Amino acid sequence: MATVLVVEDDEFVRSAMIRDLTGRDHAVRSAGRALDALRDIAHFPPDVVVLDLGLPDLDGAEALKMLRAISDVPVIVATARDDESEIVRLLRAGADDYVVKPFSGDHLNARLEAVLRRARSGSPADTTLRCGGLAVDVARREATLDGTALELTRREFDLLAYLCARPGTVVTRKELLSAVWRQTYGDDQTIDVHLSWLRRKLGESASQPRYLHTVRGVGVRLSPPAG
Repeated sequence: MATVLVVEDDEFVRSAMIRDLTGRDHAVRSAGRALDALRDIAHFPPDVVVLDLGLPDLDGAEALKMLRAISDVPVIVATARDDESEIVRLLRAGADDYVVKPFSGDHLNARLEAVLRRARSGSPADTTLRCGGLAVDVARREATLDGTALELTRREFDLLAYLCARPGTVVTRKELLSAVWRQTYGDDQTIDVHLSWLRRKLGESASQPRYLHTVRGVGVRLSPPAG
């Protein structure tokens, strides 16, 4: 199983790809715009990216260039043009492989598995975030507290990983809503409820925090316990 980020603006195509890849036991995230994908990659690096070149906000080659500036995650570009010179240019610009539309789920999955095999044959990067006794492996989507595995929901994991990547920094609710919930507006109560659930699993409470410290009127800060 791999964590796959599908970057595709066509909702029908994106839904079909998500459905197929999920059916093959991959964990799938998606974005319809290049800038949204870049933010996602910066915060929660996937194992592989499937990047459509016909995005509404950025040219595909430019999106690939910006992606390579922040990450070495394997990238499979999806193009509607079987243009050899264009494909060669993209491979030289940092793409790891390509598929030409329309493509089948079997074809994409075979390319995906080949890219992952090549990526995993090298020295594995340490994708684990640490803060005190907390360890959050972003790539494997696993978290432990003092060596004991934490049973987290998808949203709880994303929330913990985002905060753990910014230890000691006060993160506003607005930022959490945008980065973790992918919403520009919403109810603070949703965030508070998830923080409450996360605190319970970390063995703490708002009145007696160990890791998650509320900064009244601003947001929340994740810091290791004192001492």
